[in-house]
Amino acid sequence: MPTQTEWETMAANLLKAELKRKGVTYAQLVEKLAEIGVAEREVNVRNKLSRGKFTAAFFLQCLQAIEVHDLRL
Repeated sequence: MPTQTEWETMAANLLKAELKRKGVTYAQLVEKLAEIGVAEREVNVRNKLSRGKFTAAFFLQCLQAIEVHDLRL
């Protein structure tokens, strides 16, 4: 059974992979989040993804912002 840290790493890697697949940088993600009403700074996004410490809501906001409609686990 994965540890909490392993789950966090998996979530971060999944989001990073989707960003890469869509060709979206962290700066572009911040812009896209702003378009849906989510205020974030690039440095905060970078830290969240590098640490793997973010909420499920933030994860879903990012997926919505970059228009990910299907997610393969």
